[in-house]
Amino acid sequence: MILLSFDIEEFDMPFEYGKSIPFEEQLSISTTGTLSILKVLKDASVKATFYTTANYAQHRPEIVMQIINEGHELASHGYYHSDFKPEHLLQSKQKLEEISGVQVTGYRMARMMPVDEREIEKAGYVYNSSINPTWLPGRYNNFSKPRTWFYHHNVLQLPSSVSPVVRFPLFWLSFHNLPMALLKMLSASTHRKDGYLNLYFHPWEFTDLNQPERFGFPGYVVRNSGDPFIKRLADFIAWGLKKGYPFGKTGDFVTMVRKTGKSPA
Repeated sequence: MILLSFDIEEFDMPFEYGKSIPFEEQLSISTTGTLSILKVLKDASVKATFYTTANYAQHRPEIVMQIINEGHELASHGYYHSDFKPEHLLQSKQKLEEISGVQVTGYRMARMMPVDEREIEKAGYVYNSSINPTWLPGRYNNFSKPRTWFYHHNVLQLPSSVSPVVRFPLFWLSFHNLPMALLKMLSASTHRKDGYLNLYFHPWEFTDLNQPERFGFPGYVVRNSGDPFIKRLADFIAWGLKKGYPFGKTGDFVTMVRKTGKSPA
């Protein structure tokens, strides 16, 4: 099974590179990208999970409802993307449920940073997908963490996918920079080993990010962004479907794991 997920947030990444961007523009860029994602998914008839900040949802409730109405899963990405307090875990869940009218069972911490699993359990989440089980310079070193799903404090942990043995990350930056043939080879070997792929992206990747004066991003971030990235996602989905891999929502995958104790075939 392939689990596609998208972190829907206010686009604050330029702040990390010394750039400022008005809040309405942050929302606009994320919204445009989300609409592009929804079209790709609809064209391919596959479902995905959207980890959404409560802050974004409050300002764009119509996008949240489109996500729900098109059959996708809504999960929490915190209350704000650049501010975290433990109370935000429950508050974001409650706000998303209030706006959408559906139950929210999953969580992903902004920037895949550590979060107290006891607080996750107390807030009522069933699963947490906040671990990239590899090493990224200046960000995290998670080589000691399990590579595939596991339980911690009664919460099912679902790390993002990395290749077997060397733990090469199959995340958004890989999709920008690797040749598609190599990316598919790594994905196939990982799926063969684990029985699933857990992949994550952001809506702003579907905007042309090669605007140094505006965003200040390095080349490895802007490569293949915008329309080329839309094409890459569509191509990857078409490849997965041709290989016979089912695509599904993370919550459904987690439900099956909790019932059977193993990854769905």
